Amino acid sequence: MALGAAADLAAHDLATGAPSRLAHLRDDLHRRLDAALPGRVHLSGPAGRRLPNTLNISIDGIPGHDLLAAAPAVAASTGSACHSGTRTPSPVLSAMGLEADRALSAVRLSLGRWSTDIETATAALISAAPTISHPLPGLPGTTEQATP
Repeated sequence: MALGAAADLAAHDLATGAPSRLAHLRDDLHRRLDAALPGRVHLSGPAGRRLPNTLNISIDGIPGHDLLAAAPAVAASTGSACHSGTRTPSPVLSAMGLEADRALSAVRLSLGRWSTDIETATAALISAAPTISHPLPGLPGTTEQATP
């Protein structure tokens, strides 16, 4: 019964343009973060041919887990879905060609049927970014240098 209801909801979402709406929200969130933190926000992966509901970015010099800890109102995760909860570079992001520091800065923001208030998430992440006291050494946007 539940699987049938889920299939009906998915069919309805597809028929009413939900993927396009989510892609618009995802792109709007990316644009807002990029405008507020110019030159520091990097998309993990290609700009095209990606899920409409997922934005995976890194912000120069800010570990993803620290950013999310400083923005508790934002429901998000670090790294890729199959690697969340750890503080090591995601093998998926590494396989995509991201360097370790960039992979550690990754934040995965997922949107869904009830996502509407992109301004709140954007504001929370932007206000949290300057408060991070443990920047990743050696990344652009930081003053610390990696130790050998």
